[in-house]
Amino acid sequence: MKTLNITNTIKLVAILCISTFTLSSCSNDHDDELEHGTEEELITTVTYTLTSGNNVVNLIFTDLTGGSLDDATYEVSGSLTANTTYTGVLKLENATESPAENITLEVKAEGDEHEFFFASSIADLTIEKTDTDVNGNPIGIETSVSTGNAGTGTLTIVLKHEPTKPNDGTSANAGGSTDAEVTFDISVQ
Repeated sequence: MKTLNITNTIKLVAILCISTFTLSSCSNDHDDELEHGTEEELITTVTYTLTSGNNVVNLIFTDLTGGSLDDATYEVSGSLTANTTYTGVLKLENATESPAENITLEVKAEGDEHEFFFASSIADLTIEKTDTDVNGNPIGIETSVSTGNAGTGTLTIVLKHEPTKPNDGTSANAGGSTDAEVTFDISVQ
């Protein structure tokens, strides 16, 4: 009887060791998937190009360190024209690589997990998202921008990761996490 109990105990210990190793292996694989799946891209440059015929206005944010915003630059190439409709296109890049990595392609491919939000202090400026993800919800890489009367103010662009879709169109109520947020001083003349 004692021999049978010792044999059964050895088998049980062996099974527990194998089970522990298997669970740890699965856990490590899962962790690797999570790390790859949530890997954050470095966004050093945000370019918003607004085009209406020959009238092109570029809004460019650059932060090559990707850390503190102390060395970040904001450039606006000109004023928007009053009572005009522009086609807007956003481009995100990681300029620490050569050539610069186009992050916009990844955001577009994962459009159901991303959305841009726009907010302006200029009352007559309206921005409509014209591109959609696989579920028919807006992404915001492509937009239609309409100006009204002349004015000055700000335009804030926010990229949210995993926002609630559909939502009310505001970044504050969309949930998710913020991947990028930039604010430009703009004018309409």
